[in-house]
Amino acid sequence: MLNIEIDEHSGFCFGVTTAIKKAEEELQNGGTLYCLGDIVHNSIECDRLKRMGLVTIDHATYRNLHNAKVLLRAHGEPPETYEIAKTNNLELIDATCPVVLKLQQRIKKKWQETCNEERQIIIHGQAGHAEVLGLVGQTRGEAIVIEDASQLNRIAKDKNTYIYSQTTKSLEGYKRIVESIEESVSKEKQCESFNTVCGQVANRMNGIGEFAKSHDLIFFVCGKKSSNGKILYNECKRVNPSSYQIEGPEDIDFALTENTESIGICGATSTPKWLMENCKQAIINYHNNK
Repeated sequence: MLNIEIDEHSGFCFGVTTAIKKAEEELQNGGTLYCLGDIVHNSIECDRLKRMGLVTIDHATYRNLHNAKVLLRAHGEPPETYEIAKTNNLELIDATCPVVLKLQQRIKKKWQETCNEERQIIIHGQAGHAEVLGLVGQTRGEAIVIEDASQLNRIAKDKNTYIYSQTTKSLEGYKRIVESIEESVSKEKQCESFNTVCGQVANRMNGIGEFAKSHDLIFFVCGKKSSNGKILYNECKRVNPSSYQIEGPEDIDFALTENTESIGICGATSTPKWLMENCKQAIINYHNNK
């Protein structure tokens, strides 16, 4: 008897759930609703909301938009986005994740408080990622983004240093970066780090590994753009080599499910539960119709 289990801890995080709920509520009221960037890094969920009427725009289009309603997704935005809204008479539906918003405020406060120092603010994150752009924006572009140890040469050794992390990065990866920076910066200078990895994301790291180990075969459902998804999938693959990343049911290699007793289906914080359910049903249908 084939056992197929969906990881109960996978699926949308609080921030994404709130953003999508706000979008759905606004769309039900009628009128045009724009979203600045993909509301979530999952193309299938984005397509669902597009069918409901959500119009996704980029920042270039946003700058030329007037007298409209715009949703800001959970990733957050730099101050410039809010300034444009005032100038262009845009009504903002702000769905910035509370965890991200708090981090933005912390970085901005530190940047303002240390303006008279010889200092540098470091953000461990993915350059160009929506959340990171919003974080760097709190420093008017001064913060330095470091993704891995190969970029440590961008950091000055003779400045006071304050280190933060994108909320969806690996906690272990952040700790390694902090250790490397602390070794690099002069002992005569201040070097402070702040654990700003989202607790919900950090907790999923351990849970996803245990889940992956408990099944013969893993299908990790995730959009290609998801930073969090990349980290969680790599953890699945590390503990269970029979782990495969898919975007939806159409990507399932059903041959892999032959002669398998236990299949686990899990996903990122940007993966909707209904999509994992659809993947499970596709496997069931395949085996019922053999």
